Amino acid sequence: MKTNEYIEKTKKELVHTYNRFDVIFDHGKGVYLYDNEGKEYLDFAAGIAVMALGYGNEAFNEELKKQIDKLIHTSNLYYNTSVCEAAEKILKISQMDKVFFTNSGTEAIEGAIKSAKKYAYSKTGHADHEIIAMNHSFHGRSVGALSVTGTEHYRTPFEPLMGGVKFAEFNNIESVKKCITDKTCGIIMETIQGEGGIYPVEEKFIKEIRKICDEKDILLILDEIQCGMGRTGKMFAWQNYGVKPDIMTCAKAIGCGIPVGAFLMTEKVARYSLEPGDHGTTYGGNPLATTAVSAVIEQFEKQDILNHVNEVSKYLWEKLDELTEKYDFLISHRGKGLIQGIETTLPVGEVSQKALDNGLVVITAGKNVLRFVPPLIIEKKHVDEMLFKLEKTLKTYL
Repeated sequence: MKTNEYIEKTKKELVHTYNRFDVIFDHGKGVYLYDNEGKEYLDFAAGIAVMALGYGNEAFNEELKKQIDKLIHTSNLYYNTSVCEAAEKILKISQMDKVFFTNSGTEAIEGAIKSAKKYAYSKTGHADHEIIAMNHSFHGRSVGALSVTGTEHYRTPFEPLMGGVKFAEFNNIESVKKCITDKTCGIIMETIQGEGGIYPVEEKFIKEIRKICDEKDILLILDEIQCGMGRTGKMFAWQNYGVKPDIMTCAKAIGCGIPVGAFLMTEKVARYSLEPGDHGTTYGGNPLATTAVSAVIEQFEKQDILNHVNEVSKYLWEKLDELTEKYDFLISHRGKGLIQGIETTLPVGEVSQKALDNGLVVITAGKNVLRFVPPLIIEKKHVDEMLFKLEKTLKTYL
């Protein structure tokens, strides 16, 4: 079949929930993707911050192959060695105490919400508790996750959603204080807002939130699904601020392409929240998924990913700063580590398409931001190549 035939057949057969670019990716190697006709693309999207180790990592792939031949699934009615090993590793790097493995980031958010509500129920004996979320946030597309997603156009077609949610302004402590009542059981936010436009949390803000939560026995839930797993130069973004959450969600890069997520909690939360029968999953934490988690963490250590990110992200920052200064239609540059964004007056969807035509994969965030979330293994030479291809794209607007 020709490329256009594959595309038309896919459009006919799949529910139309994505406006896909007209490219069929066939395979990848390192930080490059190749389409079905052999064209090479430099990848600065990493499958939306998923493929932290890039493509074709032999050690990672071998671990998955061995596990496929050994055991893929048994259900959570039984123990398996893979989940035990993955739990130990992820708890160590996250500094948390308990973990529940899910199939996705959205499911991790659902579990975090339920955990916070059950914690408050156990403490008070009643169930009418509230959660504070942030405007312009994104936490997922299930009903529960949409309920705490602070972007109206995602929520409107599916209302009424879960009740008891109030929205505050990100990085505005007074806005949060106005939302707090004696029913507030949790405050949920991304440590770095991703879909909302690449906005890192301010240190003063997150520390004041932590203080309020401690004083009022409110649980701080940090969504690290996109910004976690080494992307900021720390294993998790909150570790840059020294502000530990009560519950944390993660997914994406913890499986590097294998569908797996997790929500983690402190011992205090675990003691008063979920019990047998409160929550479950058929596939979550199965041997294949948790083998992926263990293999990813092992590769992070062997490749010294964190130090590498800290080094190469500074170079990316400098180059994107220079680029932003160079063109009037580039308004501002923000981010942290290898999650950076450039705000622009250009039509970002069109820019992404033109960049793709020039052999560069770069995605958008919000309505006016170009998002840079490459594999964490990129080198300075890849930053230079990206800039060459991006500038080639931008010059068409002069």
